[in-house]
Amino acid sequence: MFENLTDRLSQTLRNVTGRAKLTEDNIKDTLREVRMALLEADVALPVVKDFVNKVRDRAVGTEVSKSLTPGQAFVKIVRAELEELMGAANEDLNLAATPPAVILMAGLQGAGKTTTVGKLARFLKERKKKSVLVVSADVYRPAAIKQLETLAGEVGVTFFPSDLSQKPVDIARAAIAEGRLKFIDVVIVDTAGRLHIDAEMMDEIKQVHAAINPVETLFVVDAMTGQDAANTAKAFNEALPLTGVVLTKVDGDARGGAALSVRAITGKPIKFLGMGEKSEALDPFHPDRVASRILGMGDVLSLIEQAEQTMDREKAEKLTKKLKKGKGFDLEDFRDQLQQMKNMGGLGSLMDKLPMLGGMNLGQMGNAQNVAEKQFKQMEAIINSMTPLERRDPEVISGSRKRRIAMGSGTQVQDVGRLIKQHKQMQKMMKKVTAKGGMAKMMRGMSGLLPGGGMPKM
Repeated sequence: MFENLTDRLSQTLRNVTGRAKLTEDNIKDTLREVRMALLEADVALPVVKDFVNKVRDRAVGTEVSKSLTPGQAFVKIVRAELEELMGAANEDLNLAATPPAVILMAGLQGAGKTTTVGKLARFLKERKKKSVLVVSADVYRPAAIKQLETLAGEVGVTFFPSDLSQKPVDIARAAIAEGRLKFIDVVIVDTAGRLHIDAEMMDEIKQVHAAINPVETLFVVDAMTGQDAANTAKAFNEALPLTGVVLTKVDGDARGGAALSVRAITGKPIKFLGMGEKSEALDPFHPDRVASRILGMGDVLSLIEQAEQTMDREKAEKLTKKLKKGKGFDLEDFRDQLQQMKNMGGLGSLMDKLPMLGGMNLGQMGNAQNVAEKQFKQMEAIINSMTPLERRDPEVISGSRKRRIAMGSGTQVQDVGRLIKQHKQMQKMMKKVTAKGGMAKMMRGMSGLLPGGGMPKM
């Protein structure tokens, strides 16, 4: 996410960070670079102009001149203005209504609306502890109804059936009545998408909106369409009283123009980011965290939240107790830790949220990530080729056993030896970490799983 913009902005701001004094001239040069970076990221021109003017006004004022570190003060201003541009703080869904609270989903065809309904249903069920009913009012695409039924089954929420002979308004009303009867907390209504904005589509969705009076009307839009996403959202906002925007396919958007333009053009907050195909790949939008990621400062809070949601707490607590009793960290524990990282979306997901390491650009980080992912797969294959005794007590692994394990895992004897050595290092680290305090410290120690005990060497 935002790879191109992050590379460009972090490099530009790195040049100004160490300056002992900032003048109008060097601020002008840096702002020109910032402007170009934002335009290349497909941020709308009026948004770029307004952003650069606000940064300039603050930077040439007393805020920077009185600072002991003017360069850092300038970066702080850029970050604060980025946050402001995207909405200052996360805006949660407003579900304060007599149940069921109704959420209406709108958007163009191909934006990932139906998939987003499934993701949102899972989010509400698992993180907000709500009972959810989903319904499709898309009577033009039979596959949409079937797709939503499949998604509802996958995420474990109630599906309300509909068919092509019904009118969208009747479908939505019947679903809400069913929700009321079953004491459902939230009803999500999926509507028909079109390939472009047309009057007929707008009239239909206006009728549905008027009939069901939803507490939230969310516009789902493909982030990869850049500033077009913001312009489409604006057109919808003029026809419907939108309460928020969901940006989809953000993981494929290297530019970030949509995230930076939507709020300024529509005046509506981005409430969620769709980060992939999986049903759990929906994240609340936090402008402060996204601003940090854009500037290469990482997003450690989201990383911690992700760890808390995906880590097997029972296994982690068990391992902590085992280590505290003085029992060793064996290769089965090592494999469990590798699998925990895989559950968190693999190295790509982790590194996307870590601060830029040692001045590495994103291309270098991508190469490092690929190397490490391959090594992780190799490690897992080697451990899987061992007997339970060898996993529990690596000391019994002799030369002949190493050859057998290498053959079974499709690796070399040296690879097996390297894994045993890395495991010993990990064992020592785990001993230290557990001695200093429970599971939270152990989770932090997971970074030691990276080959070489840190970032993979380039």
